[in-house]
Order: sequence, then structure tokens, then C-alpha cells
Amino acid sequence: MRPGRAAAAVALAAALSPSAAPPARADGGGPHGCLASWYGAPEELLDGWPTASGEPFDPEAMTAASRDLPFGTRVRVTNAGTGDSVMVRINDRGPRDPRRCIDLTRGAFGEIAPLDEGLVRVNLAPSLVR
Repeated sequence: MRPGRAAAAVALAAALSPSAAPPARADGGGPHGCLASWYGAPEELLDGWPTASGEPFDPEAMTAASRDLPFGTRVRVTNAGTGDSVMVRINDRGPRDPRRCIDLTRGAFGEIAPLDEGLVRVNLAPSLVR
């Protein structure tokens, strides 16, 4: 099993355990979640620019940037405060700020929180299905 898939398998197994705490952070942090941000504001001029994977950036797509998860990994991102969740696919690298664990596209972030919040505490659960 490739190293990225092994980490995803461990995180998924923990998330699916009936007695498990909330899913662990994808970057190895504790089970209390992490901060998610969003990118792709109209003034950033990113629409159509290549992401780190080479795929054109689409601010409304259900995709995200991660520093450590492999491209193509699907991740369920759940707002820790509301329980709202969205499934995203990793296709970019980021966030640059080490206090944040994932950057969601504008469209994906809008599924779990109002855009004007800017940051939201989330739990991540990587999927083994790629």
C-alpha cells in the first residue's frame, strides 16, 4: 500500500470505529478537528489557472487543497459546529498557513458554512475510494 493510502486507511478505520472519537486530522493532529479556509474569491483571478495537480481551478467544484493527502483522495469535511458535511477531492496543495489543515474551494466551503465566516473548525475523514 502506498504511504498516502496507508495514512488514509488508518484515518478511515478510526472514523468508522463505533467507539471512535471524531475523525483525526489528515495531517496527523488530534481528534478535535482543525481549521478549514476557502479560496477562489473572484478578485483572486484563479478560475481556470492550473492547480498543483495540473487540473484547471474551478472555484465552484467540490475540490480542496491539502499539504499531505495525495491528489485524488476523497475527504469528507464536516463542520464541527453544525454537522454539515461535504465530500471533496484533493487536487491542489495548501494551505500555506500551518494552522489550517485544508483549503476548500468557495463552492465546497459554502456547503458547510457561510463564506463570510472565512474559517471553520472541521473534522476530516479521508476515504479509501480513489
